Amino acid sequence: MHVAHLSLADFRSYTTAEVPLQPGVTAFVGPNGQGKTNLVEAIGYVATLGSHRVSSDAPLVRAGAERAVVRASVVREGRPTLVELEINPGRANRARVNRSAATRPRDVLGLLRTVLFAPEDLALVKGDPGDRRRFLDELLVARAPRMVAVRQDYERVLKQRNALLKSAAMARRAAGRRVDLSTLDVWDEHLARTGAELVAARLDLVAALEPLVEKAYQQLAPGGGGTGLEYRATAFPEGGGPTPAPPSHAGQPHAGQPHAGQPHAGQPHAAGADRGAIAAAMRQAVAAARPQELERGVTLVGPHRDELGLGLGGLPAKGYASHGESWSLALALRLASYELLRGDGGEPVLILDDVFAELDAGRRERLAESVGAAEQVLVTAAVPQDVPPALTGARFSVRDGRVERVTD
Repeated sequence: MHVAHLSLADFRSYTTAEVPLQPGVTAFVGPNGQGKTNLVEAIGYVATLGSHRVSSDAPLVRAGAERAVVRASVVREGRPTLVELEINPGRANRARVNRSAATRPRDVLGLLRTVLFAPEDLALVKGDPGDRRRFLDELLVARAPRMVAVRQDYERVLKQRNALLKSAAMARRAAGRRVDLSTLDVWDEHLARTGAELVAARLDLVAALEPLVEKAYQQLAPGGGGTGLEYRATAFPEGGGPTPAPPSHAGQPHAGQPHAGQPHAGQPHAAGADRGAIAAAMRQAVAAARPQELERGVTLVGPHRDELGLGLGGLPAKGYASHGESWSLALALRLASYELLRGDGGEPVLILDDVFAELDAGRRERLAESVGAAEQVLVTAAVPQDVPPALTGARFSVRDGRVERVTD
């Protein structure tokens, strides 16, 4: 899989841009603030319908413009597909595939798959739990686009349940009166059912990722401490889980937490997490938490509060790993994602956005060796020296809103 052409209209800093691409390595080189990241951000948007830099669409539209358009010609197994996205802040976005309107923008998910490395990835190790939950969910959608609907269903239930809890809490505080909570029982069931589907998918994903992360980390930092991934579900507050925990190993952040298991890499849902057992556990946890929820007016149990624990050398990575170790672990998560997607079929496009400047010489060379054989690699760098010699290929100069091919 590769992108053969990128076309932009009023996207970020670009009034227009036409960028022909090819398999292999392509580097976009230019000073900071000239629009390099905007190009790869647009490609990532086609794959995910989101940006790795901002949480809303409004900043993606050039100042003064009403909308932005991103077009990408995606070639998979020799067959091109034209994907067009119209970004309309405050209104519904639109999508077209091969010039025909898609029913919903999310219908384009899966036509292009990317794995993007960026400086923001350090938050996967050092950031809040929400950063790691987002990492898992984005990878879930990349593997199985239907998971978008699962996430949306859960978020809709969560929103309705929070609104009911908030109303009940305010009524109690204001007048000390009791509130009819019969509707809450209905939303509890919806929460358990939809939440179990999402938790089970995450457990299976973590199980598939774990050995791949260990392998990738050892490639980037040979001899470094062992890594470990644990999914900690609020549905299992006392530890344990729907699947038996594997034997403890050096990278495990904490003992006694629900663990995803260790299936063979590249097999979706290999752990086979028991959705029924998870739903039952969620019902019990929600019932136990109801007094606190009514007091605080917010849902305290569910995948929106779960955590992905990352371990390194037998200790939690957050707070214990050095800056270099944290970078290597974040990159290992992305490399593992790439291997997982490739194992599913259809090699994703690799995007390395200003990553090499953050690495020492050894890690820079090892990362370049790890990704150099991918079908398509897109690199951004401030200066040519930031592109490792192992990544040879096409180069574009990006300056003053112009993207120009550099010829020898």
